[in-house]
Amino acid sequence: MAILSAQQLKNIGFKSVGENVRISDKASIYGAANISIGSNVRIDDFVVLSAGDAGIEIGNYIHIAVFSLLIGAGKITLSDFCNVSSRVSIYSSSDDYSGEFMTNPMVPQELTSVVKAPVFLFEHVIVGSGSVILPGVTLAEGVAVGSLSLVSKSFSSFEIIAGVPAKKIKDRKKNILQLAKKLLIDNK
Repeated sequence: MAILSAQQLKNIGFKSVGENVRISDKASIYGAANISIGSNVRIDDFVVLSAGDAGIEIGNYIHIAVFSLLIGAGKITLSDFCNVSSRVSIYSSSDDYSGEFMTNPMVPQELTSVVKAPVFLFEHVIVGSGSVILPGVTLAEGVAVGSLSLVSKSFSSFEIIAGVPAKKIKDRKKNILQLAKKLLIDNK
């Protein structure tokens, strides 16, 4: 994976970029002026970041794996220590599928009914491969999403969720909180 240089990152025109940011030259970035990226972030090949006016905010110590998608008109927030596995799709806007309205961005806006709502992933959220997160979802601190899940509602702290639609499977351990504290102390 070829990584964009510091100058190339600057030339993209992000709202802000931290230190130790490694973005593949094969990633696609749209609406860069509305995207903030923290420090210690890796974004792999074929990731698509497409920010609307509300933007995308990526915290510190984040990994977004190959073929993932963050897109929509609502704000998308990935807090510190989040991990987005391969082929994850996070949507902050979606067409109305009922048939009452037309769909797709090439149709005049007055004929569509796009739902727009922020998506917020708190610290230590991990999203398993192939999962889809829909507009309006908040995943509280430490939520773990099993692979191939459809997340259409919000979940509470330190829950392991999975399925279509996603539901709570069991509680998640909190050891990661102490490990994160150690990492931050060691890096000062």
